[in-house]
Amino acid sequence: MKYRPSLRTRRMAMSTAVVLALSGANGPWVYRFSSERYHEYKINKPDYKAANGHWDLLDIPSGYRINTIHAALLHTGKVLLVAGSGNNRKNFDAKSFRSVLWDPKTDEFTNMPTPKDMFCSGHTQLPDGKLLIAGGTRRYEKLKGDVTKAGGLMIVHNEDPDKPITLPAGTRFTGSANGRTFVSKDPVLVERATKVFDRRTGAFLRNDAGLGRIYVEAQKSGEKYGTGTEDNYRIAGLTGSDARNVYGIAQKLALDKKDFQGIREAFEFDPVAEKYITVDPMNEARWYPTLTTLRDGRVLALSGLDEIGQIVPGKDEIYDPKTRKWQYTGIVRRFPTYPAVFLLNDGKLFYSGSNAGYGPADVGREPGIWDLATNRFRKIPGMGDADEMETSATVRLPPAQDEKFMVIGGGGVGESDRSSAKSRLVDLKDPAPRFRDGASLEEGTRYPSASLLPDDSLLVTGGSNDYRGRGGSNVLQARLYDPRTDTYKRVADPAVGRNYHSGSVLLPDGRVMVFGSDSLYADRANTRPGVFEQRIEIYTPPYLYRGSRPELTAGPKSIRRGGTGRFTTARGATITSAKLMRPSAVTHVTDTDQRSVALGLKRTAGGITVTVPGNRALVPSGWYMLFVTDDRGTPSEGMWVEVP
Repeated sequence: MKYRPSLRTRRMAMSTAVVLALSGANGPWVYRFSSERYHEYKINKPDYKAANGHWDLLDIPSGYRINTIHAALLHTGKVLLVAGSGNNRKNFDAKSFRSVLWDPKTDEFTNMPTPKDMFCSGHTQLPDGKLLIAGGTRRYEKLKGDVTKAGGLMIVHNEDPDKPITLPAGTRFTGSANGRTFVSKDPVLVERATKVFDRRTGAFLRNDAGLGRIYVEAQKSGEKYGTGTEDNYRIAGLTGSDARNVYGIAQKLALDKKDFQGIREAFEFDPVAEKYITVDPMNEARWYPTLTTLRDGRVLALSGLDEIGQIVPGKDEIYDPKTRKWQYTGIVRRFPTYPAVFLLNDGKLFYSGSNAGYGPADVGREPGIWDLATNRFRKIPGMGDADEMETSATVRLPPAQDEKFMVIGGGGVGESDRSSAKSRLVDLKDPAPRFRDGASLEEGTRYPSASLLPDDSLLVTGGSNDYRGRGGSNVLQARLYDPRTDTYKRVADPAVGRNYHSGSVLLPDGRVMVFGSDSLYADRANTRPGVFEQRIEIYTPPYLYRGSRPELTAGPKSIRRGGTGRFTTARGATITSAKLMRPSAVTHVTDTDQRSVALGLKRTAGGITVTVPGNRALVPSGWYMLFVTDDRGTPSEGMWVEVP
């Protein structure tokens, strides 16, 4: 009898044939689908997590998604995310400035009223636990083809030694030779002239004019209203001696590209009241500045673009949290924007060479140790790829007492496509410090994020091969660096690419938040404009997959430098190290606050006793996370401790 397959068998055969046909037609898709499913299965296995850690996307409700440019961990345990206008001109024109407060414990988000455009400001932790934020954006850049009115810098001179003069916004300047008239956009204060005397005889020599800098634009649009050469400018509305003593001088005023302009405004963010507090404005407008906390708790403001879009000419200034006022240092030292400048154990400052770009390629680029009291700058030789320091990250390796620093990755000046895979190391305790090359990354990496972890390792993640991720060049890799062995270990890969305007922050529970990214293009062919990356990823390191962790159950909320504190823990006998970690305040992969200070440790019945170093420059006043680590390398959660 002839075999007749059953209806069920025929259906199964037909289904198999369809699957085989689809597999033949869509083999790559089937392979990719199965590979992705296997990858998802693999990275979620307990053994894999224990060896490599794990990444999770933070679930952010739509009303709280912003273009995070800046992030700072506050002593309340919450994280302040700041966008300002978020590198979005429409937001800037609409005066839509955003900040969001995120609580990692509850995953609650709160919108914070933001008084000014803090996009590309500077920030640092203050001794009382507030966050100082200074500078930001006054005007967005305009490319040459978008500029309709000729304009630029006007230097206003005041030769009167008896009085300063203030010129209001809208002041008209008319060229003596070219006859062109330009109008100021803001008021300007021009100090009185300085009388100069012969040091030997005391005889009067001359008056050195007081100077004011102001941005001016032509009254009408068009190239014919610009100038090509230097000219003197008389000022409308001045009479008598003012008309003789006060005048303007400008170089070329044309339809050239106009850079971003900074603001003078400064604020303190109060973590307890959860609001911004206006403080005295800086003397200089700054966009892309660095703020570095000094030994006495005051804050040094460095570099930035000023109110006319030019690099601040070395006029550094200091903020006093007690008076909430700024004062010039009285010395001049020029740096590119966002210079990585760190406080050292003797109160001097270390500049690693890392920066975020603006400024001449041959000014202020060399690393060295800077004595702020004397303005003496001791250069440090040996930097590998010295011309690829832009967009590099600098980290003070643990423990902070050792004063060893690492400079990671970076790229060429400006929009260069060059990038470095090097990690350069320097020991500043060496009598003749010199950079040497350490372990390298697999590929050149601009914008790498680097966060110290409480087990003394360093998470290095993200970045891109090319300027702002051009050509789809994001580096979707993460590594843990071991300072003791100078080795990198590849760990779980992030899902989100990060380049310009990205950063990372260590959280009190030992995880790391990674934010931002502002790609120039959205495709490998560089044909579609990029979109700001609003997703935030959380990395859980391997040490949180090793089972239970030590727990500090009670202890003092404040310990003085040189003092001790006793903390209770059920696993005191297993504790091998304790450290204070200063909370991060990061932007453009620059974080001068980050440091891990080793503490003296003594085991006691039912707990431990820790001793804080007495050096104020090593342990600046403020709030810290106290972490202890057990004999498996597993850290506790951070307990907040104030060092007054």
